[in-house]
Amino acid sequence: MDQQHTIRKTSVAAHAKGAYDEGVGRRKTAVARVRLTARQGGKAGQPDITVNETAYAKYFTVQEHHRIVASPLEKTDMVEHVAVSAHVSGGGLAAQAEAIRLGIARALIKRNEELKKKLRVFGFVTRDARMVERKKYGLKKARRAPQWSKR
Repeated sequence: MDQQHTIRKTSVAAHAKGAYDEGVGRRKTAVARVRLTARQGGKAGQPDITVNETAYAKYFTVQEHHRIVASPLEKTDMVEHVAVSAHVSGGGLAAQAEAIRLGIARALIKRNEELKKKLRVFGFVTRDARMVERKKYGLKKARRAPQWSKR
């Protein structure tokens, strides 16, 4: 508990100094907490993104998910300037990738308000509110009724 408490204090102190910008992204049941920090080294041209303490290329095995996660940084030319750390839970991999994309976009806007217009054009600022419809009583699924027989 003591160690955890000191970690929390240092993280609060780092945020107070303006060391990082935070954004929360959601999609379906996935929730991503994203932090942007100033980039220190790394491969040129490659985004420095970690998801749940793992490199994003290892966490997301599908190439399309790599593109979704890195797109806000690429469209705003911030790949070389920021490092991204994301903690994501819930949902599937596609929903997690889109939640991280929204979190990155929101954190970029906190860092530089002028990027909002550019990010909005690409649709990265709008939260996709579609959710799975709940199952209703007396039905087999959300809308599927039991088979009806005349006799």
